[in-house]
Amino acid sequence: MAKLLSCVLGPRLYRVYRDRGPSRIRRIRDVAEDTTQPTPLEPSWESYYQPRTLEKHADSILALASVLWSISYYSSPLAVFYLYRKGYLTMSKVVAISHYVGTLMLLLAGIACLRGIGRWTNPQYIQFITILEDAHRFGTPEHKKKLASYNFDFRSWPVDFRWDEATSRSDSRNVPLLRSEPKHRSAVNGFLHAIKKLPCQIASFIVAHTFGRRMLYPGSVYLLQKALMPMLLQGQARLVEECNGKRAKLQACDGNEIDTMFMDRRETSERQGQKLVICCEGNAGFYEVGCLSTPLDAGYSVLGWNHPGFAGSTGVPLPQNEANAMDVVIQYAIHHLGFLPEDIILYAWSIGGFTATWAAMSYPDISALILDASFDDLVPLALKVMPESWRGLVTRTVRQHLNLNNGEQLCRYQGPVLLVRRTKDEIITTTVPEDIMSNRGNDLLLKLLQHRYPKVMGEEGVRVVREWLEASTPMEETSVYSRYEVEDDWCLSVLKSYEAENGGEFPWSVGEDMTPEGRRQLALFLARKHLQNFEATHCTPLPPQDFHLPWSL
Repeated sequence: MAKLLSCVLGPRLYRVYRDRGPSRIRRIRDVAEDTTQPTPLEPSWESYYQPRTLEKHADSILALASVLWSISYYSSPLAVFYLYRKGYLTMSKVVAISHYVGTLMLLLAGIACLRGIGRWTNPQYIQFITILEDAHRFGTPEHKKKLASYNFDFRSWPVDFRWDEATSRSDSRNVPLLRSEPKHRSAVNGFLHAIKKLPCQIASFIVAHTFGRRMLYPGSVYLLQKALMPMLLQGQARLVEECNGKRAKLQACDGNEIDTMFMDRRETSERQGQKLVICCEGNAGFYEVGCLSTPLDAGYSVLGWNHPGFAGSTGVPLPQNEANAMDVVIQYAIHHLGFLPEDIILYAWSIGGFTATWAAMSYPDISALILDASFDDLVPLALKVMPESWRGLVTRTVRQHLNLNNGEQLCRYQGPVLLVRRTKDEIITTTVPEDIMSNRGNDLLLKLLQHRYPKVMGEEGVRVVREWLEASTPMEETSVYSRYEVEDDWCLSVLKSYEAENGGEFPWSVGEDMTPEGRRQLALFLARKHLQNFEATHCTPLPPQDFHLPWSL
């Protein structure tokens, strides 16, 4: 009877992985091959779980009910308004509707019991549920290794690492996400001002926690995840079976559970396999099918993770939750996987730049930071897609609840940085994709250089860098570079001499006693070293041969 109850309440089983041994681990030996094409997923060696007829049909009915519930949830305000207008919200009719809902719930519970009976008669599921129960009861590496042979509803996966397991560093949750300016006003005026702002604050909260965060992170919408589920399962199978990926559940300090996948290349012959690249996906990206493939195909050890509320991760993708998730991912890499911070590279695509810059700011010993198709501030991009009349509400909502202040966080990191700018980006431009100067990656570069080299990046330095940024082809870049007669060797010697005399902590005062021509040369040299153009749209995968580590003295 206990086993039958476990089958009724147990998770859905998607796939059983075959143990092919180390010989099936894919090793990338020659990046110079045609890696621009996506790697085939080779479904011939995947082993799907075969449910019995009763379980299969019951699962289909419950899945349909789940989708209908999700649709009704999102459309509930309209439904309530319609019922109110039609006079259906009287007490007697509400009671009648409740009876219908109760009957439907009992029917679904009966279908769930039938599904459990179907599982109970399937030896493959019985074997799985036994292994799952043993993994929760004993938690030994041997039991977890057996459990890794199954792909199932991740909510039932046991926790592999908790945020408080490592106590060697201070609690990074004290790092502020945004430093607010001090306000000087009397207590009475401050109280009256707070009362006047209360309606606006309530409106901002409602906007941020309803459609605002779903527009910002569409990957957290259940219907989209349901549509992508076959692709996610396929991508996950490739990582596990072809790349020997190790899936793990991490628990963040806010209680959210984060779904991760680790591919270890330290035992391969490639030198870059000793480095770990932690990938931060975009607002509709998942590690199963996201930017993770770029450093993986380039031969690095890779750790991917899903945003809170994405696929197997729980919670909602709000800025503090994102930071908490990133914190436990970094600690997992250092304290469980055994990588030193100096061997960790952060690679972020699009909105993933927020968590990557937060991690770089909070863990200053991180080796390098690569931001691909990212931006400096969310407000200009939010204003681009919202009505002009909403400008005040949008700005206030972003600043108070969805403040992705990438530029500010980036300036608090001292290590090597590389920005990848998409020359045909249609997402982080504030006008049209053809207007390359409206790409917010430009502003991210300027903020970084102005913070690190303020004497070089004066009015004239900003002007020549903007002129260089207008170039969208290598030929145009070279033309601007040669017009100002930039001597790379001279620029390099100046920077090395300054570092030797004054140390490497930013900001630098290099260029203070330099001629305008010298400052212009340095400005262009530094811009070229910190930004790499990629002729593509926002969602085009970065080819492995274009994955370069940032420049460093």
